[in-house]
Amino acid sequence: MSATGRPLRVSVIIPVLNEADTITCLLEDLAPLRRQGHEIILVDGGSEDRTAEVAGPEVDSILHSIRGRAAQMNAGAERARGDILWFLHADTRVPPAAAEQLLQACSNGRLWGRFDISLSGSKWLLRIVERLMNLRSRATGLATGDQGIFVERRTFDAVSGFPQIPLMEDIALSKGLRRRSAPACIRRPRLQTSSRRWEHKGIVRTIVLMWRLRLAYALGAEPRDLAKRYR
Repeated sequence: MSATGRPLRVSVIIPVLNEADTITCLLEDLAPLRRQGHEIILVDGGSEDRTAEVAGPEVDSILHSIRGRAAQMNAGAERARGDILWFLHADTRVPPAAAEQLLQACSNGRLWGRFDISLSGSKWLLRIVERLMNLRSRATGLATGDQGIFVERRTFDAVSGFPQIPLMEDIALSKGLRRRSAPACIRRPRLQTSSRRWEHKGIVRTIVLMWRLRLAYALGAEPRDLAKRYR
């Protein structure tokens, strides 16, 4: 319940760029949430495919923003009318009980949180990757965008949203939120995130790259330089 006694309302914010082939699955997962009166906002960063056309009937708003996840998610948050902002990647799959767990955490006074994840691929090495991601997040109190970060609207505004940086915006937001409270860490059900990044670039290579980038960021490297290395 909100402070006024009415049920909490969730605004789901999905940044997209050329996701016509993937967005339908996520929107099907979110359809029951939308039927319950929650809000789905798609923020397009300049897609050149049919993303907006495909998604249009299944969302409440389609916004157009400059490219970049931080800018896109902030644009969605500015438009959102919900008490809770839930940021999801377009290639995420959301099990039926996830929203219920999120609402329960926020009803119990948690200001923000994230989910444990599983990766979509079947390779055994991906099981290690997902386990390490979940353990790292629990140990550090930080979350990545893959983990479906959710945050009370007032708390998001209090930390000024996502910083306008081209990479590590999720880590930077988590650090600001962590100073206010520890995150709710929802272990079950897990969100499923696509393993396409790991499989396309090579699992071991991607692991090494991401750990190097996170270490460099922790040591003060410029996010713009890190984004060039990532791409």
